[in-house]
Amino acid sequence: MPTRESYKQGTPNWIDLATPDCEAAKEFYGGLMGWEFESNPTPQGGEYLTACCEGKACAGIMEQPEPMKQAGAPAAWNTYLAVDDVAECCTKVEAGGGAVVMPPMSVGDSGEMAVISDPSGAMCGLWQAKDSIGCEVVNEDGALIWNELTSDNLAKAAPFYAETFGMEITEEDMGGPEPYLLFNVAGEAVAGGSAPMKEGLPNYWATYMCVPDIDTCVAKAIELGGEATVPAFDTPVGRMAGLKDPQGGFFMVMKPAHAGN
Repeated sequence: MPTRESYKQGTPNWIDLATPDCEAAKEFYGGLMGWEFESNPTPQGGEYLTACCEGKACAGIMEQPEPMKQAGAPAAWNTYLAVDDVAECCTKVEAGGGAVVMPPMSVGDSGEMAVISDPSGAMCGLWQAKDSIGCEVVNEDGALIWNELTSDNLAKAAPFYAETFGMEITEEDMGGPEPYLLFNVAGEAVAGGSAPMKEGLPNYWATYMCVPDIDTCVAKAIELGGEATVPAFDTPVGRMAGLKDPQGGFFMVMKPAHAGN
């Protein structure tokens, strides 16, 4: 994915985790990724945790709303896309067959945000930056390296992102049964698109974290109470695995092929 200075519209520029147990999440991800945390009060009286890699913001952690906690909903990672005008994008979302799940709202001096769903039901956030651009570090160990739309109806969802955010959609052969989709902004691939690994899974945006060694990371995640739900596997772009944190939050880890042996 691009460096933080190039968060053009449509580029994933932030991720955060909604979890029923923020303290447990801090312990797990701090131990696994080496994150440090800054606490930021919210207007609702709670706190929003900013995870940092060597002092640079790389992700957020927040407590689930009470109804989700009462329903026993698992933790979930959220992807945010950079937008130039969040209100205008929300209008395009509805015109393109998507839905505005949470209308535009101000996050103080940091920026403006909204939450949408695409025509296949996958949800993501929109972020119009002010003082906070989003991830201050990407593509390094412990930080975000990729985001991927996982949908059982890419034929419907992909054109929605192209029309709403101005992305160009191309295909890439990754050795699977179907071509892998690349979502391009200004000629650069910023995200991917693929079918679910198993039938019956909800459509969602997957988060990939960069790590120095996949097998060591998987072992550490299990030691910290997590679960390896997708065994480590190799691809043309790197070695990967799928993990769940102790509260059920699913995420992918990746060592890019260019990172050395």
